[in-house]
Amino acid sequence: MDIQNLLIEYGLSDKESAVYLSLVKLGPSPVRVLSSSSGVNRGTTYDILKNLINQGLVSYYNKESHQYFSAEPPEKLISALNQKQKDLEIVKEKIEQSLPELQIAFEQKGGKPVMSLYEGEKGIRQILEDVLSTMEKQADKTYYVYSSANVRKNVHQSMPDFSNRRIKKKISVKTIALGPGGQLVGLDERKWLPNQETEIKATYQFIYGGKLAHISLDNSNNPVGVMIGNQAIYETQKMIFENLWNRL
Repeated sequence: MDIQNLLIEYGLSDKESAVYLSLVKLGPSPVRVLSSSSGVNRGTTYDILKNLINQGLVSYYNKESHQYFSAEPPEKLISALNQKQKDLEIVKEKIEQSLPELQIAFEQKGGKPVMSLYEGEKGIRQILEDVLSTMEKQADKTYYVYSSANVRKNVHQSMPDFSNRRIKKKISVKTIALGPGGQLVGLDERKWLPNQETEIKATYQFIYGGKLAHISLDNSNNPVGVMIGNQAIYETQKMIFENLWNRL
């Protein structure tokens, strides 16, 4: 691989990598020489050298009233990369700790809903995995489902062990059946809409942890799903569900 491209993958800019490589090839040099060799203007070269010093890749010393810059041994790239990884882990931990607060602020200030499209059994399985991973983190581990009879089989086939995994994680569900069929399997409650003895075409809907997922069939009877992440939409749909649930 071209060394300059490798340095860019490491995280240096085009100009930073040009200055660094010039310094490696020339040895200790003043800014004027490095600027000429790298093709980067003198002021920018000096700023780049300060940045490389901060990364531990360059050092400097004074000689006859001029500053000379010198590249550190190439092994320092590994040390610097290890330090970057440590710094990123610290930043990651801080972001994870702040996520709930950031999410609330985002939604309160009109954050746009996040929408994703999923297709086929593999796509529906991704939705079901998200239901499990989202709900196991919630204080209230109850979610809500509109179970459409004409889609129910497709949802089950996408992850046959879903209910067992849900129960193992102690996640509860309340289900309103749209059409006949369906049974209790554990940690669940189920009600049926009246006068729904024949199968109706409707979406299978999950209402869970600040999200909604709609699953239906396309013209070729293949399952497709749409997931929406938005707290306000979730709260609205949850309120409608609970109101209907209490009336059944």
